Amino acid sequence: MKRLFAFIFFLMSAEIIMSQKIIDVHAHLITDDFVSELKKENRLLDEGFPLPKYNIEQHIKWMDDNNVSTSVLTLAAPQPSSASTIRKNNEEAASLKQRYPGRFLICAALPLPDVDAAIKEAIYALDILKADGIKLATNVAGQYLGTPELDTLFSVLNSRKAVVILHPHRPEPVNKQVMQQTPLAMQEYLSETTRAVANMFSRNVLARYPNVKIVIPHCGAYLPLAVPRMKSLTAVMQANKLVGEIDWQANLNSLYFDLAGAHSPEVIRMMLTITTPEHILYGSDYPYVAPQVLTAGIERMKKYLAEEPDLMAYKDMFFHQNAERLFNLSDGAATTVTNKEKDDMIVRIAEIEVFPEFLNEYLEYATEVDRLSVEREPGVICLFPTQDPADSCQIRILEIYANDAVYQAHLKTGHFQKYKQGTLKMVKSLKLNTMQPMDKEMMKAMFGKMK
Repeated sequence: MKRLFAFIFFLMSAEIIMSQKIIDVHAHLITDDFVSELKKENRLLDEGFPLPKYNIEQHIKWMDDNNVSTSVLTLAAPQPSSASTIRKNNEEAASLKQRYPGRFLICAALPLPDVDAAIKEAIYALDILKADGIKLATNVAGQYLGTPELDTLFSVLNSRKAVVILHPHRPEPVNKQVMQQTPLAMQEYLSETTRAVANMFSRNVLARYPNVKIVIPHCGAYLPLAVPRMKSLTAVMQANKLVGEIDWQANLNSLYFDLAGAHSPEVIRMMLTITTPEHILYGSDYPYVAPQVLTAGIERMKKYLAEEPDLMAYKDMFFHQNAERLFNLSDGAATTVTNKEKDDMIVRIAEIEVFPEFLNEYLEYATEVDRLSVEREPGVICLFPTQDPADSCQIRILEIYANDAVYQAHLKTGHFQKYKQGTLKMVKSLKLNTMQPMDKEMMKAMFGKMK
């Protein structure tokens, strides 16, 4: 027993080794054809502000200056009316990806609201152009995500396990006075994003098409506030036959979140009330934000991820590892995750503070999930909870997983999801400290179930 506690002490004292590599999942391509078409349609100011100028050389320079290895490109707003223009932009994006190997991924635009044309373009983009995903607007000409007519499109995307980059567009219909008083990017874009995702939730879209993974922009918009409210009202809405069954966890499991915009430790902690650290990704919003502002934002993010005890374990995950997993970059130029790293064990110390009024209920949840995880999941080596004798609301859990694949599978189990959702209101604070094992052979000797 003394040896075990000494080992835990060494784990807590070890430093975390982090790289500086970055993958940017939120960047926009603004082509000449795109601008010309919008000018022809007299729609250059549809979003209430002019399009920024885009130059590929300047983009790559900014990437090089900030160690951004790869940027994920999507077409900017607004959506052109011409399907041929969308096709040209998708092909130009594919050509750009080929000209600069490893530097760009592309998510193709679709000519909605024509669903049949959108399906054809999605198949062409994913199968022929080898696009890395699809870009969907919150709405196109009033056709909002979540509407039943888009189910056939989602079925196609589901069959191809597509990654979808979501981006807000001007609401439809729009109150022009509201746009003049408060520009869309300052507030309505967040409402638009929340509205579109709420629509999909209310029809259980993402649970019905679970292979589609959707990246939510701008730090999750208002979803950390909206999801608990929607959950609390679901029973009433169902009693009045306004919504059907909603599998909340299945829907949330399909969502990823980028950090474009006003990221901060406080914002990330709010996001973590509805998602897990594995679903948070760096995003810049290039070229809508000035390069020097983006550079300052990266440095600020590196600083707080290095200083905040509950977030420092996630630096590499947020900056590149989560994006590598989402876009299956394990064999591509953008990855730094080796087979050896995939096989390495994960060791964490979870520091949890529980509200006193929920302590007994929390302990029941925690005891159940720890027992079931160790009993049912062979790669879960240890979940060892302890309480501070001076303050019983302070919980510490030693977590050891055989490798990352085991940990990812653990997060999706029914018993873990029951624990996570059931204890959201009970936990006052949570810090996950990832540790560097100092003696892996001793670990194997102590825990014989590890192969």
